[in-house]
Amino acid sequence: MEHVDVIVIGMGPGGETVASRLLDAGRRVAVAEHALIGGECAYYACIPSKVLLRTPEARGEAGGAAGLERPAVEWPALRARRDRMVRHLDDTAQADGYRDRGALLLRGRARVTGRAPWRVRVGESEVCADHVVVATGSRPVRPPVEGLDALGPDRVWTNREATTLTDLPGSALVVGGGAVGIELGHFLGAMGTRVTLLQRGPRLLDREDPRLCARVGRAFARNGVDVRVGTELRSVAPDGAGVRAVLGDGAAVRADVVVLGAGRRPAADGLGLPEAGVGLEGTALPVDEYCRAAPGLWGVGDATGRAMFTHVAKYQGRVVADNILGRGRAADYTAVPRVVFCDPEAAAVGLTARQARDRGIDTAVAEVDVPENTARPWTYTADPEGALALVADRGRGVLVGAWAHGPLASEWIHTAALAVRARVPVAVLAESVPQFPTFNEAYLAALEGLGM
Repeated sequence: MEHVDVIVIGMGPGGETVASRLLDAGRRVAVAEHALIGGECAYYACIPSKVLLRTPEARGEAGGAAGLERPAVEWPALRARRDRMVRHLDDTAQADGYRDRGALLLRGRARVTGRAPWRVRVGESEVCADHVVVATGSRPVRPPVEGLDALGPDRVWTNREATTLTDLPGSALVVGGGAVGIELGHFLGAMGTRVTLLQRGPRLLDREDPRLCARVGRAFARNGVDVRVGTELRSVAPDGAGVRAVLGDGAAVRADVVVLGAGRRPAADGLGLPEAGVGLEGTALPVDEYCRAAPGLWGVGDATGRAMFTHVAKYQGRVVADNILGRGRAADYTAVPRVVFCDPEAAAVGLTARQARDRGIDTAVAEVDVPENTARPWTYTADPEGALALVADRGRGVLVGAWAHGPLASEWIHTAALAVRARVPVAVLAESVPQFPTFNEAYLAALEGLGM
């Protein structure tokens, strides 16, 4: 049986981060992947969705810029660009790259067969190692809806079918008002599909501040998306080439496709971990502050159920690599940015005002209209909109949360993210000198509004 230093199970962003860092450090690494090296993000989620969203976003920006006419969208060209960015669903170059760097590449589903030392079987190969890293990602939630399992992928899409689509549907029923549902619904609506979006909760993005949620909802309404909150999908049935859906309130909706965007579930099950004496929490691998599940067993990314974002998977990958290399590093999820790439973008970090109050924090909150307080929105578009809100702890004099809505909010939310993470005093932030004209200038107005 071949022995290596580390076996990485799952080669999405988290697994790739661990494997690359350990290979660079001279460790003998085996990587196991049953699908595509690069994971869900590279082929079916973050990368293709952002490529698809960028074209209608740029079209809208052109419509608001002086001296430009709104251009037409050429779907075949956009589709071809998407296909190039997802490598035509071919990971040959990635596989060859890891082999060239000295990794032992194992193709197939992995199963843990023992510990002390850890042993992993992939197909006919069994490898032992001092460390095993579980980076198996997540799978889409499939809600228990009557008739759903009887419909095939031509009528019921997950993010995979939605981001690899060949033809645009005439109509779509999107289930879920979180990031996945909003981004897919926004793209389809912007491309001319008639979209109905269902959200079981009382508002879109209902874990975020209600004011941010309301702004996203208003933007959807302006773009013609039929948003229905407080209701859910009860049943579906074939209707010609499409689907007839019955909602929780008894209303019926007809659509060409149903798009499932109701979240994702960790996929740490099926590896044989309980048989090896490692308990799971549902389908997630529980880890401590070092991303350790047991001596020599580590977890990164969605498989851990901790803040299921690609950037968190990569961060946990850095933490695990450092710990395996003996550098002793704990993970801190205090200031993880949360972005929805709709138009305008919605972004948040840290605590909402309600969460802060519920924790007993003496809270100061300020919200500013960005176009009213800065020049950059007016140089960016003829009809600007946007807002920035800050949540501060009066007692400690630091920010504990923020949200932003506007063009490129995914970029300028990081000022707040760094401030929350590093506990930068509000007084220090107020003395900063942001570039003129930028969206970042809105922080000065919001900081003044905190009254601290």
